[in-house]
Amino acid sequence: MRVFGFTYAPMFSLSSLNTAAQHPIQAAMMDLDGTLVDTLGDFEAALNAMLAALGCPSVSRAEIEQMVGKGSEHLVRSALERVAPAKAHALFPSAIASYQSHYARINGAHSRVYEGVMEGLAALQAQGWVLACVTNKPTRFAAELLAQKGLEAFFSVVVGGDAYPQKKPHPMPLWRTCEALGYAPSQTLMIGDSSNDAEAARAAGCPVVLVSYGYNHGQPIRQVQAHGYLDSLAEMRRWFA
Repeated sequence: MRVFGFTYAPMFSLSSLNTAAQHPIQAAMMDLDGTLVDTLGDFEAALNAMLAALGCPSVSRAEIEQMVGKGSEHLVRSALERVAPAKAHALFPSAIASYQSHYARINGAHSRVYEGVMEGLAALQAQGWVLACVTNKPTRFAAELLAQKGLEAFFSVVVGGDAYPQKKPHPMPLWRTCEALGYAPSQTLMIGDSSNDAEAARAAGCPVVLVSYGYNHGQPIRQVQAHGYLDSLAEMRRWFA
């Protein structure tokens, strides 16, 4: 299948990505939750503290995994609609404020960097690639988390879900980030864990690679069209061997 000039195939290499893009790829945008850091524990702690404060039942980690990826507002709404559908709309204003407060307190406390992330980022940085983190998580939470986990030095730009009027899967955050990095979308690889990232990349005109270990709303990642798939970001070291 060919979309925006790129051929989608499960087997790929950096040379195949460069050929598809018709320009050498020199920059990359990385999703955060489910791609760099496993943050389900943070979401679980903050959401259930919020729900308890509202007198609502808790949600399980498996349920949360299907709801994450489209920003805090979507996550809170989804949780309320699951446990208190009749009151979800009325509860939302107080719920989102409570959630943000709880998340600010526990951000990073129940999360871990995925194996292979440090190695993969170091390989890209060693090749002179410019890196950005593009997430739907609020910018301040994203920046704090990257700093906590020792990842902030890899990224020249951090773009959160509140940076622009639109979030992924809209292409706006990717377009604006490409401008900030100084490279065309065709020269900027998007690496994520979900259909959200792939849809944004396709719309923006960026090549896209997806990791197999993330969330993707509970759906198999290899059912999502991408230029390739990684079981670990450390596999990117082979691109330059």
